[in-house]
Amino acid sequence: MFATKVLSLLIHPLVLGMLLVGGGSLLWGWHRSGAVVLVGGILVLWIPATPVTSDWLQGTLESRYPPRPVAATPSAGAIVVLGGSVGAPRPPRVHPDLQDASDRVWHAARLYHAGKAPLIIASGGALPWRDQQYSEASVIQTLLESWGVPPDSVLLEPGSANTYQNATNTATLIGKKGIDRVLLVTSALHMRRALATFREAGIRARPAATDYQVIDTRRTALDIVPSAEALAGSTAAIREYVGYLVYAWRGWIDPGGSARVLGSKRRSRPGLGPSGPPGRWAPHEQSAVTAGNEDRWSCPYGADAVYQAWSDKDRERLRGEKLQELSKAGLQVH
Repeated sequence: MFATKVLSLLIHPLVLGMLLVGGGSLLWGWHRSGAVVLVGGILVLWIPATPVTSDWLQGTLESRYPPRPVAATPSAGAIVVLGGSVGAPRPPRVHPDLQDASDRVWHAARLYHAGKAPLIIASGGALPWRDQQYSEASVIQTLLESWGVPPDSVLLEPGSANTYQNATNTATLIGKKGIDRVLLVTSALHMRRALATFREAGIRARPAATDYQVIDTRRTALDIVPSAEALAGSTAAIREYVGYLVYAWRGWIDPGGSARVLGSKRRSRPGLGPSGPPGRWAPHEQSAVTAGNEDRWSCPYGADAVYQAWSDKDRERLRGEKLQELSKAGLQVH
C-alpha cells in the first residue's frame, strides 16, 4: 500500500510539473526539446492551479450529488461516515483535529439527531506506516459523542485504510447486524467512487453528500491567477478520477453502472453479494431483489432491471432452477 501511495504522487500536477520543469531545464543546453518540456511543465503547474480550472474539475464530480436538506433525506438502518476527515489527538494536540473534510462527521451527527437512522458506523483505520495507537473511527466517535451522539449509537469499523476496505469491512459489519440500508456520508467529491464501491460490495447505500468545495460566486480576472488552494482542489479531483479508473480496473467497482442495481450479477466474493448462479443470493441481498418497488430506494431502475441486466443465458438458467424447485414441491408449471 505504501508503494501505491508513492506512485499516486506522480498524478499530482505539482509533482508532475516539477519533474517536467526539472527535466526541461536539464535538457535545455543539450537539445531543443528541453524548451518544449520546460514549457509543458509550467503549463501543468499553472492551469490546474487556477481557480477556474479547479472549480470546473471539482464541479464535474460534486454536481452529480447535489446538496439535500436533512429533512428531505430518507431514513435508513444506519449512517456510514467515512474517514479521511479528522486528525488524531497526537502531541502537542489534546483534542481531535478538524480537517477540511470534517463536515462528514458533523453531517452524520445532524442526520442522527434528525432521526434518520438509529446507528452511526464510523469507518476508518490508521495507515499501515503510521502510528497505530489511534484509528480514525475512534477519533470520529469522540467527536460524535461531544456533539451529543450516545456512545452506544456509534459502531466502529477501525480496520480500513482505503475506500475499498471501508466498503468490504462495512458490508461484513452490517451483515452481522442485519442492516439492509445505509446512508453513505462522505465528501461530494469522493461520493462517486465511494458509492460505486459500496454498491459493488452488496450494500444498499443512498448518498448523503457533504463538504462541497465549489460554491456559486462571481467570476473575476483573479480566477486565472494560480493559487495553492486551487491547485489542491484540482489535485483532489484528478485523484478521484484516476482512483475511479483504478478501482474499475481492479474490479472493485462496476463502471458500467450495473452495481447501482442491487442484486445484479457481480463477481462473487466471500460473504458479499451472490454466490453461485443468479438466483442464489446472500441473505442481505435477497430482500433487495424481492422488494419490488422498495428497491427503488437505492436505485431508480427498480427490481425489474435486475432481471433485465442479466444475459439470456443467465435468465434461462434461473428459470430452470425455479422450475426444478417447483417440481420438487409437487407443483406443475405449464
